[in-house]
Amino acid sequence: CPESPRPMPIRCPLQVTAAQLRERGNALFQAGEHGAALAAYTRALDLCDTEPERAVLHRNRAACYLRLEDYAKAEADATKAIEADGRDMKALFRRSQALQKLGRLDQAVNDLQRCISLEPKNKAFQEALRTLGSAMHERMKTMSCTDSKVEQMFQILLDPEEKDEDKKQKAAQNLIVLAREEAGAEKIFQSDGVRLLMQLLDTAKADLMLAALRTLVGLCSGHRSRTVAILAELGAPRLSAVLGVEHEQVSLAACNLLHAMFDSLKEGLQKDFRGKEDAVVLDGSSKDMKLLIKHLLELLVLERASAHGRDNALNLLIKVVPRKSPKKPNNSMSLWVIDQGLKKILEVGSTVCGTPGCLPVTENSRMSASVLLSKLYDDLKCDAERENFHHLCEEYVKSWFDGHELAGKLRAIQTVSCLLQGPSDAGNRVLELEGIMDSVLSLCASVCEAHQLVAVEALIHAADKAKRASFITANGVSLLKEIYKHSERDSIRIRALVGLCKLGSAGGTDFSMKQFAEGSTMKLAKQCHKWLCNEMIDAGTRRWAVEGLAYLTFDADVKEEFVEDKAAMQAMFQLAKSEDRSVLYAVASTLVNCTNSYDHEEPDPQMLELAKYAKQHIPEQHPKDKPDFVKRRVRKLLTAGVVSALACMVKSENPALTSSCRELISRVFLALVEEAEDRGSVVAQGGGKALIPLSLEGTEVGQTKAAQALAKITITSNPEMAFPGERIYEVVRPLVSLLHLQCTGLENFEGLMALTNLAGISERLRQKILKEKAVPMIEGYMFEEHELIRLAATECMCNMAMSKEVRAGLGHAGCPHGSPCPKLPRWPLQVQELFLAEGNDRLKLMVLYSGEEDERLRRAASGTLAMLTALHPPICKRIPQVTVHWLEILQALLLSPSVELQHRGAVVVMNIMAADREVAEQLVASEMLEILSVLAKDMDKP
Repeated sequence: CPESPRPMPIRCPLQVTAAQLRERGNALFQAGEHGAALAAYTRALDLCDTEPERAVLHRNRAACYLRLEDYAKAEADATKAIEADGRDMKALFRRSQALQKLGRLDQAVNDLQRCISLEPKNKAFQEALRTLGSAMHERMKTMSCTDSKVEQMFQILLDPEEKDEDKKQKAAQNLIVLAREEAGAEKIFQSDGVRLLMQLLDTAKADLMLAALRTLVGLCSGHRSRTVAILAELGAPRLSAVLGVEHEQVSLAACNLLHAMFDSLKEGLQKDFRGKEDAVVLDGSSKDMKLLIKHLLELLVLERASAHGRDNALNLLIKVVPRKSPKKPNNSMSLWVIDQGLKKILEVGSTVCGTPGCLPVTENSRMSASVLLSKLYDDLKCDAERENFHHLCEEYVKSWFDGHELAGKLRAIQTVSCLLQGPSDAGNRVLELEGIMDSVLSLCASVCEAHQLVAVEALIHAADKAKRASFITANGVSLLKEIYKHSERDSIRIRALVGLCKLGSAGGTDFSMKQFAEGSTMKLAKQCHKWLCNEMIDAGTRRWAVEGLAYLTFDADVKEEFVEDKAAMQAMFQLAKSEDRSVLYAVASTLVNCTNSYDHEEPDPQMLELAKYAKQHIPEQHPKDKPDFVKRRVRKLLTAGVVSALACMVKSENPALTSSCRELISRVFLALVEEAEDRGSVVAQGGGKALIPLSLEGTEVGQTKAAQALAKITITSNPEMAFPGERIYEVVRPLVSLLHLQCTGLENFEGLMALTNLAGISERLRQKILKEKAVPMIEGYMFEEHELIRLAATECMCNMAMSKEVRAGLGHAGCPHGSPCPKLPRWPLQVQELFLAEGNDRLKLMVLYSGEEDERLRRAASGTLAMLTALHPPICKRIPQVTVHWLEILQALLLSPSVELQHRGAVVVMNIMAADREVAEQLVASEMLEILSVLAKDMDKP
């Protein structure tokens, strides 16, 4: 679409003076239009040169800011007025009000005392001073009370003679709650609280340690200087030791504390420091972060650290080390971690459970290590950095593979599996080292279960690439079949089955490319169903059945079989909700396949003919992948409760919920809301709530898919019911993201439709849309060639220019007309600026669209004109200037068979008649008076 015009500053058609603008601001302030009054005073300041007049305008702006609850700006403007005239009582009084709201009570008292000295008999000043004195007294009382409470709480918690557990628990909870408030946190900190909290940590009692850690989180959150002081007093080794304790809740609380510390320290790094002193602070924050990260890396290989502590350390590193966005230039922290700790991370990833001297790990540890390695690799910016990463990985694998006999080879192969699940480029490079692949195949035939598990898993992960899959098909399929048929252990058989599933699905969705004989994949799928539904097998083993289905469901026959098996679906959803989060990606992949929500483009018929002529392979779609089959599968998944399972998956904060996994879940949600009649069910089961975080975090594709699903829900559902409370405001940003040029026409259209619905609900929502800078993009789409997008943009702009009063009078773009407008609307100032700015065609476009053939487009454009002319009379004078066809367009509206268009036209003409004598004379001189006379007599159209 053409580039939208740049908004120009407001310029009045007639020359106005600062005094006129001030009077206008006064009138607006009296009418309660504080934002508009502020704008008038601000424009007056631009035109005003004399110091006394400027002081009055600053004083008036301070009053506006007080009403708008922007107390810092109110104080600043009042101060400017006082600087010009130190005896300005109104400015002094307004500054005292602002200072009081900002919590600076002593300064507020000084200003009030000056007011009383200037006008001793003013009762308002006296009453305000009394109120402020009472507030200060209460504050002092509260502070002294807080001091005694803090001391009392610590005495209860640290008293070894205190046996009342309820009393201790209450004291601990009070301390945590107090620390969440800034005043309380500062009071604990100033009252030697850190030393006392250290004593609680040293008791080694879980409940007291939890209280101390949770209180410290409150002290550190959002406060860098306190964080630096606490870190200096506690020490990184102590914090690392607490993170590594056996007690799971204590370890998690320590993890939360460290995360809060990292966030506060990062805040210091992100600020724009300029002075020498600030440079020292910046350097200190970086050193503190590196110190904490160094101890986290050491914890990874500490044998006495608990398995949960190791997982928490990995999770923290995932969150705090890589850049949040590739647009940020500095990746030095990732480079430092790779140099200092890559081999330590690989130690966790290479751990073989059950072998002598192995590190304590959980079922999620290796996945967490893989995710961390993947994020570090993705954070690298150039080939030299990636080559260093490859070199360190190869060096580590060789160190285990060469000279360590069988145990070393197992560690090397386990490392390969870890890398293949994370940065697969690094995994493939290592896999090509001499002897690695041969060792994998030979260990698959081992009689030892642990050895077989390691080798078969490596074989499964190695089959990701088509080249590797064909090699394994030739060399490993017979071996996997042998293991699957003759192994006595289910844990081995199920992994061999997944290997066969993966190789059998190497052709993807191409119906013509099958690796195995007809019917083989269905047999594999039935066995996966059998293991998945067998609750006698542990969840860690059953998840491999889902892995198998993730590959087999490329085959449409398997998809159909799976959605018919209610027990299998329920079993998979239960696994998705379990603590083993490593199953998330497999579940999401299976659902993407079942709903056909992967990207697929229809091939160009001409290219198909060329391919046939050149005897090239042409992919074929399975007959059961046609839309009707997909729609039925989606309905069966919804009936089985897929939405609640997806919502539970999204809530997980585990590293297994990667950006790629989020994207898959977003694709599934988009498929689930494709049909309008299914959207209510998705919302009722928590789908709307789950989509919001998916639309704000993850891959660009995933965020767009989730935003499009939100748009579909917003278009056909009542947004206030679909997204209750404050959640409706969180939907705005994802919907605005659909207006960007890189999105498809359908995404643009649905985003505009959804925003139209939101803009028709409340002024606060319209303000939120404005803050997200959506209006220029909406305006740009009003020039779009595609008629539906153009219509949607015009309707959206119409609703953006609407208030409660106008909605009552004119309805909006998609609603029936109401009764006449009783009073002027209150519009967002930014929208007014768009139409009042000189040198643009916005008003002209609205007038011309009011004369188009498309009735919906005419309704939206004429509705916008009706509201614009009611709002600002100068617009009425400009209408004849934008096009010579203005009169016939207005007459066509009045003569339209549509009552809605007649009503809109009548309101526009009424506003023009009232606004400007010259234009009114043109209307009377035309046939307009005769048309209005006829309409006025029509009793059927009140």
